[in-house]
Amino acid sequence: MEHMEEYSALFGLCAEKPSDYSFINIWGWSEERHYEWAFNDGLCWLRLNSEGEPVYWAPLGDWNRSDWPELMGKFFAPGTVFERTPQALAGIWAERLGERVRLEDQRSEWEYLYSYEAMASLSGNKMHKKKNRVNLFVKLYDYAYAPICFQSIGGIREMQQEWCKWRGCKESPGLIAENTAIARVLDQWESLPGILGGALSVAGKTIAYTVAEDLGNGVVVIHFEKGLDTYKGVYQAINQIFLANTPGFETVNREQDMGIPGIRRAKESYHPVGFLKKYRVHWLG
Repeated sequence: MEHMEEYSALFGLCAEKPSDYSFINIWGWSEERHYEWAFNDGLCWLRLNSEGEPVYWAPLGDWNRSDWPELMGKFFAPGTVFERTPQALAGIWAERLGERVRLEDQRSEWEYLYSYEAMASLSGNKMHKKKNRVNLFVKLYDYAYAPICFQSIGGIREMQQEWCKWRGCKESPGLIAENTAIARVLDQWESLPGILGGALSVAGKTIAYTVAEDLGNGVVVIHFEKGLDTYKGVYQAINQIFLANTPGFETVNREQDMGIPGIRRAKESYHPVGFLKKYRVHWLG
């Protein structure tokens, strides 16, 4: 936390801002991924140590610089691989390092971008089924919506525990890690920059919530979105109602699909207007 401002300033200089690299995401998942960072030459270099060999991610800062050949040669042995490299940086490296790098598409890590207006209103034929699900939720339940604040976090924790029990988190390492990440973010809710969120409740019980972040430049990213499936249309409802009550954005980033077919279908069903593409970059030396 003591390096939050320094890190966030360098993230702000990046020509593209993937949700992976936001401080909130780094903080939440740090217990699972065991991040290390090095601040050097006006950049923040990231390394993960979650399993096996260390994994490097793209450096953060102003990417438009001419000394990439010197920096890469000084710090990295041939064969080093950089995962989840944003397209903007991958393009700069391809131009300035030439045959010394090889790019490999990482489709599973592309982040889905949507029109804020379309997601907040669900208007038009393409969104008709989503709108019907929201209307069903509104008809069936006497719900209340409120932005997340310190006083509401207890109810969100209780709902998350219920959600985890129903989904069998104890048998899923991935869900255990996500549950830990959510808890870490909730623990520091009032300290994290740009954090946003909203929750739905019925009869005083939290039944859905969204944890999001203002990435700047009119982009809001949805980091976590959970709902109790016993309430019909709950996911479509928290998605639309949160955005409708959180104005001031142009683009919604709903992160990647991780190559999971069901998640890909769900994200495609909201009709993305674009992607924040990422690449695996091989430094050949």
